[in-house]
Amino acid sequence: MPVTVKLPTILRKFAGDEARVTVEGATLEEVLKDLESRYPGVTKNVLAEGGGLHRFINVYVNDEDVRYLGSLQTAIADGDVVSILPAVAGGAERRAYRSTARPSISSDAADRNRLMSL
Repeated sequence: MPVTVKLPTILRKFAGDEARVTVEGATLEEVLKDLESRYPGVTKNVLAEGGGLHRFINVYVNDEDVRYLGSLQTAIADGDVVSILPAVAGGAERRAYRSTARPSISSDAADRNRLMSL
């Protein structure tokens, strides 16, 4: 059963720079095995050493997170779309200094603010 796998940019180098590839399998585990057999090295950072999904990778089947569907045992049907996405972490750097000074408000603005809060 053909399944489309969407690859993130970082994994495309293993698949000839293709964004989408077609593989086969009845479970996510079988799909990933077929993906690896066709494109060696592509699942190196998708699967952890213990055999499960790497914790910094998100995998979706038809927009559903497989961690809530059955992980590697998630059933795959003909025509499903498997998306592999690197997890996004981090954010803005926290500042050690945060100003506690309040901006001054004119009496007209203060009156407006008081009325708005009623």
